[in-house]
Amino acid sequence: MSAAPRLARLKAGTAIPRAAVPDLPWAEFSEALLDGVARGLRVVAYFAAPDENAVRFHLVMADDQESTLETCTTRIAGDAFPSLTRQCPQVNLFEREIAEQCGLRAEGHPWPKPVRFQPPLMPRTRVPDPAASIPGVVDFYRVEGSEVHEVGVGPVHAGVIEPGHFRFQCHGEQVFHLEISLGYQHRGIERALIGGPDRRSIHYLETAAGDTTIGHATAYCEIIEALSHTRPPARGAALRGIALELERLASHVGDLGALAGDIGFLPTASYCGRLRGDFLNMTADICGSRFGRGLVRPGGAPFDLDEALAARLLDRLARAFADCRSAIDLLWDTSSVMERFEGTGIVPRDVAMALGLIGPAGRASGLDRDARRDHPTGIFRFHHIPVALADSGDTFARAYVRWLEIQRSVAFIREMLKVLPRGAARTDVAPAGPLLLSVALVEGWRGEICHVALTDGSGRFARYKIIDPSFHNWSALAYSLRGQQISDFPLCNKSFNLSYCGHDL
Repeated sequence: MSAAPRLARLKAGTAIPRAAVPDLPWAEFSEALLDGVARGLRVVAYFAAPDENAVRFHLVMADDQESTLETCTTRIAGDAFPSLTRQCPQVNLFEREIAEQCGLRAEGHPWPKPVRFQPPLMPRTRVPDPAASIPGVVDFYRVEGSEVHEVGVGPVHAGVIEPGHFRFQCHGEQVFHLEISLGYQHRGIERALIGGPDRRSIHYLETAAGDTTIGHATAYCEIIEALSHTRPPARGAALRGIALELERLASHVGDLGALAGDIGFLPTASYCGRLRGDFLNMTADICGSRFGRGLVRPGGAPFDLDEALAARLLDRLARAFADCRSAIDLLWDTSSVMERFEGTGIVPRDVAMALGLIGPAGRASGLDRDARRDHPTGIFRFHHIPVALADSGDTFARAYVRWLEIQRSVAFIREMLKVLPRGAARTDVAPAGPLLLSVALVEGWRGEICHVALTDGSGRFARYKIIDPSFHNWSALAYSLRGQQISDFPLCNKSFNLSYCGHDL
């Protein structure tokens, strides 16, 4: 048996010369991918970039045990490439995205549909079909049989919610299959970032997924700092960590309230709605924006805390957490809540592993993954947050992991506010270097956020790839509905709470 191809290695939040990344023939490239997954590595990024008259595929895999990343490329000169989805399900959406963005065919892919219904980013030989750019105008999987019926939901939903289409194949109330079609929120962010970094770039990233402003802004800043060989001061790194965990608190508390609301349990629903606002307002006290716009910038943090503000935040944190405990403990102590949560929307560990599930949803299925520990950058290189795990993979587990993470985020913020490093919060950043590759991994509240940047000979972005955690996890939501009652969909959907715009970009 031949040895697996040797790949380039780097750490998250660092950069290496693009010339150091091995360019492999397709056979070796595909072998490297499949061998890496067999060794326990994860595909964190798989995308294409133009290369003269061809397309170059870029692969980044994470070794969580060694806290390293492995990367390689291959060059595709024709109008098609062999699909690896049947051997490695976690590349399913990556391959469909590559085919859509490059105008290529993924030969052998079991369901090669568009991901975002976008015009090709780098069209090759095929002439784009105008109809292919209309979201939802596409064939859907169908189950035929007596008494089998189809239910379409969305893209327009009740209330204030982003658009997405869900197509259920049902027998009575039982769901055989759910197919999710997105793309209604596509804004062309990756295309707009090419030629940066410039003054607009940070604003694109802050709005890639509006409820994850801090997470995506932090990943972008780590990319810029790696490309310019800059490290933010300790105080700035600590302030970023506080902001990231406040974002996690607001989102997790809001999700637990929304889960309670979906089953009509109003005590927790009403309290958590107010408490989410308390955590958002703490972020606003630091920078003036409830979502943290402007709080994270290359070189550190442009906002700082004095002793009086730190003391006020500590007091507000303590009072908000005490209220959270009272409201959220009601969920676990109420039998009617547990009856709806337990056993609903199960994603077993082996399925979660095959799909590449990440974040709280992955940890709820027993996958011990957290970029803050496995690929630490910034303040997390020095201050470890214990990873919260469950193993039942159901709605209860996804809810309870959030509660555990709330407790641990509160402890982290409390410690940081008491022992903030002294000194400046931000330093100057030099221009990005030429012909580099950089990768950032940040554990956002939904899970791992991955940004990859390739610079050209002038230090400008030749390609900027964004992988929001939702990109990995939508397939798991679809799986969680198999065999469930269709009335369980709102509860399962909220237990993942994935981002439409973070997926669509």
